[in-house]
Amino acid sequence: GNDRFDIEVTEMHHRHKIDAPSGTARRLLEILNEETGTSYEDDVTHGRFGIIGERPSRQIGMHTLRGGDVVGDHTVLFAADGERVELTHKASSRMTFASGAVRAALWLRGKPAGLYDMQDVLGLK
Repeated sequence: GNDRFDIEVTEMHHRHKIDAPSGTARRLLEILNEETGTSYEDDVTHGRFGIIGERPSRQIGMHTLRGGDVVGDHTVLFAADGERVELTHKASSRMTFASGAVRAALWLRGKPAGLYDMQDVLGLK
């Protein structure tokens, strides 16, 4: 579990994005749930409002921001007493995604029909 660190995920995209949270943020939550033994249904909260009481120890916060022309920012925050670690990725150009799509297409050449994901393309499986 995540007994020592409180975990929060934030993501920001341009004002025109129609889904929230983003697919990348949802995947980050899946990984965090797998690694901490938490579940999306029971332990993830989307934002907070009002007098909600103390933060449950297993809770993972998910926060979605929309504005401007932001291509995509994702942060995972691990906060404990006296310290915090933040892992952030900021995409400043859609070319980042286009080059990944080209890489995936080249990797697929000659592969048998099937279901693949970027972990296959990057050799992470």
